Amino acid sequence: MRKSQTFFSLLSLFIKYPKLFLIALLLGGLSYTYEVFFARERMSFQGIPQATHHTVSTVTRIFRNQAYMVGYSDLKGNPLWVVYALNPAKENTPHLKRPESFTSDWRNFGLIHSSDYTNSGYDRGHMAPNRAIAQQYGKHAQEETFLMSNITPQKPLLNQKVWQRLEAMELEMFAPQFETLWVYTGPLFNSSPKRLKHSYFVEIPDAFYKIYVGIDKGGAIKTLAFLVPQNAKANTPLESFLVSIDTIEDKSGFDFLHALDDVLEDELEKNIKIQGWF
Repeated sequence: MRKSQTFFSLLSLFIKYPKLFLIALLLGGLSYTYEVFFARERMSFQGIPQATHHTVSTVTRIFRNQAYMVGYSDLKGNPLWVVYALNPAKENTPHLKRPESFTSDWRNFGLIHSSDYTNSGYDRGHMAPNRAIAQQYGKHAQEETFLMSNITPQKPLLNQKVWQRLEAMELEMFAPQFETLWVYTGPLFNSSPKRLKHSYFVEIPDAFYKIYVGIDKGGAIKTLAFLVPQNAKANTPLESFLVSIDTIEDKSGFDFLHALDDVLEDELEKNIKIQGWF
C-alpha cells in the first residue's frame, strides 16, 4: 500500500509540475551519459572489455570505484574482469594499515558476504590489489578493494604465494618502467564450476589471468599476460605462466584493447615476449 501511495504521490507531483519531471529526466540522462561515455572510458585503456559471445556467462554489470572498475557477474558471484592503472611509486609513500574486514557490496544486492568464505578452503582473493591501490590512491580506495565484488575464491597456496609474487612484481618492477601501467585481471572458469559450500552464489574459478599494458613517455605500448592455474605450485617461476592476450580472450570470452588499430592490436595480443619487462 505504501509503495502504491508513493508512486501516485510522485505521479501527481509530476503532473502538477511538468517542468520538474523534465528537469529530473534531463539530469538523469546527463548522469547516465557521463557515466557510460566519459567516467568509465577514462578508467580503462582502449575500450572497456567487451563480451565476444553474448551468453549468460559473460553478462556483467559495471561497478566503478575510485581506483578500479569491475565487470561483475551476478550469475557467478565473481568479478569477471577488473581494470586499474598504476604509475611509478612516489618516494616516501606512507604505509596504510590493512583494513580489518571485508564488506558486502550493495550494488550486487549484498548477496555475497565475507562469512561465505569462512572454513571454505579458499581465501578471499583480491583482484584489484590492496597494497598497490593503497599506495597509489589512498585510504578510501584501499577500503574499496575489500568490497566483496572485488573478491574471488583462491586456494591459500595460490593467494599467499604465486599471486602475491605477481602483485609485488607489477608494483615494484613493472610500474616503475612506464608512464602508466594498465592492469586487467580476473578469474577463468571450467565448463562445470563448483560453488563455495557456504554460498551457492559464488562459483570457484579454475584459473586466473593478468594482462599488463605498459605505456611509456613516448606513447609506445608493450604488453604481457599471465594465466595462473588455481593449483599452481608456490615455487613455480612466474615466466612459466606467460601466455598471449589472445589466449586469455579465448578462455575468458572478453575482447580487450578492442579500440586499438586492428593491426597493432593483433601484434600486441599475440606477444609473449618478456624482453624489457624482467
